Amino acid sequence: MISIYSISALIAAYLLGSIPTAVWLGQAFYGVDVREYGSGNAGATNTFRVLGKKAGIAVMLIDIFKGYTATKLAYFIGLSVTGPQNSTQFVNYELALGVIAVMGHLFPIFAGFRGGKGVATLFGMILAVNPSAAMLCVLVFVTILLSTKYVSLSSICAGFTFPIATVFVLQSSIKSEVLYGICVCLLILVTHQKNLERLLKGKESKVYLFKKNKTKI
Repeated sequence: MISIYSISALIAAYLLGSIPTAVWLGQAFYGVDVREYGSGNAGATNTFRVLGKKAGIAVMLIDIFKGYTATKLAYFIGLSVTGPQNSTQFVNYELALGVIAVMGHLFPIFAGFRGGKGVATLFGMILAVNPSAAMLCVLVFVTILLSTKYVSLSSICAGFTFPIATVFVLQSSIKSEVLYGICVCLLILVTHQKNLERLLKGKESKVYLFKKNKTKI
């Protein structure tokens, strides 16, 4: 059912996702557009490389918050439209809002439609819809990152964890959630295509969490 509230929520979700955290933070506090350095990506990982840990962590947390908040806009549409909480219809609305937020992050209207890869915003969405699956994704991400130092590989493995955890561990009966999990995998593979190529060639940059960032602008 389409209503003025659901349409407004979708627009708000896109605008939330479109907030170019890395670009605005870099320009406001460092006088730098992170898209002009490093990988050219307006996301937390490139911010970490270019501007350091504090900036990278701030961007990551805000981007997660964007995805989480946009997804939770489902609560403001009205139960008469979405159905009761935790129902399939309500989860579908959450997923739709989260996807729109991710699209906003990838193609932000506030930054010339040049955004990031959407991993942090995706995680915020997963956290809102299925916290248990989100925690499993975090566990996989941290484990892979600490062992390999590759953020891209960690993100890909975490992305594949979501549908696997949803189906085999948490045994979700909501088909749209499972379908979304598969779409997450495909999206991450598409947005990380260049990273995969560099990984295969052994040229992918590593991130050392416990060493001082030496990246120079």
